[in-house]
Amino acid sequence: MKAERANSGRLRGKTKGIAVMRAFERLLLENKAWAEEKTTREPDYFQRLAREQTPEFLWIGCADSRVPAELIVNAEPGEIFVHRNIANQIITTDFNSLSVVQFAVAVLKVKHVIVCGHYNCGGIKAALMKQHPDLTLVNNWLMHIKEVYRLHQDDIEALPTQEERVDRLVELNIIEQVYNLAHTSIIQQAWKAERRPELHGWVYGLNDGIIKDLISVTPDHRLESIYRYGDGD
Repeated sequence: MKAERANSGRLRGKTKGIAVMRAFERLLLENKAWAEEKTTREPDYFQRLAREQTPEFLWIGCADSRVPAELIVNAEPGEIFVHRNIANQIITTDFNSLSVVQFAVAVLKVKHVIVCGHYNCGGIKAALMKQHPDLTLVNNWLMHIKEVYRLHQDDIEALPTQEERVDRLVELNIIEQVYNLAHTSIIQQAWKAERRPELHGWVYGLNDGIIKDLISVTPDHRLESIYRYGDGD
């Protein structure tokens, strides 16, 4: 009996060790399987992809793991240039996101920039709560969403449930980020010189997987004068 219990204990320990390894090794195994499937179907697939990237879209999305940009629109590698952060924000003092926008617009020459948030967003929920004492950096990031709430507080608070208030702020935040993009010199210079890109605000439904189109802003959009760059007209 002792020997059986000892063997059983060793087996459980070995199984547990394998399970821990598989938790992170599974991604590598899936990668190999995916690469093999691609090369089986198209032997020159990766050679062709490695030569250059010419995406038509820049996607600015939420970092939420349930909203992977390429998967939810059934896109292939090379079709979408992607930047993701908490609550899909464009903050004009954030060099990370602005560098992505500049590279996509000025170098890759994308034709469309999409800001895509999602309903039931954790970042939006957190922005509607008191600041967390242990998350000072996150608090600073979410402060911009709190400002969107402040601008629309009456309309948001008029909604009957917290879920509706969260989802409405999700939508308003997306729209605000599209306008933040339009207010940058990067976008305005491309509009003036090349009549591109179009800006789009989308929201993704976690419950049904469907994207809703909230707003589009084209190069013909006339900004208020305080936001315009250039000739001073």
